[in-house]
Amino acid sequence: MSEDIANNRKALRDYHILDRFEAGVALKGTEVKSIRLGHVNINDAFARIDQGEPTLHQADIQPYVKASHEQHEPRRERRLLLHKSEIEKLRSASAIEGHALVALRLYWKNGRVKIEIGVGKGKLAPDKRQDLKAKANKREVDREVARFNRKQGI
Repeated sequence: MSEDIANNRKALRDYHILDRFEAGVALKGTEVKSIRLGHVNINDAFARIDQGEPTLHQADIQPYVKASHEQHEPRRERRLLLHKSEIEKLRSASAIEGHALVALRLYWKNGRVKIEIGVGKGKLAPDKRQDLKAKANKREVDREVARFNRKQGI
């Protein structure tokens, strides 16, 4: 099973996620050690396809304090490891106006760091309000169902 390292909850609030892709991340040793300590933030992270090469931008991995001689840049561009067909799908999806490639979550899978990239379409303010109303309605329905079940002794 995969263990989450970091989640980007802001992405789910600001975008309609149309499709999801799993990608490996090319990291340095000090970055992996820093990630193991939990010193990572992907709230502003996004992906871009530059000259056929997918890269991760604005992912903040803090320097590993116990590193001896070589340190990494916290917000450097990191290469994403994807199949050619997936790269082509991401490139065509990001070419559509209003679509973006946002980082959704960073997690461990079989001892390797993976990132979930989502093809997102930006939400407008009315969409966000509608989502909040739906969430509040669902919470009320769940409360009523729980109250009914308690009353019935279920």
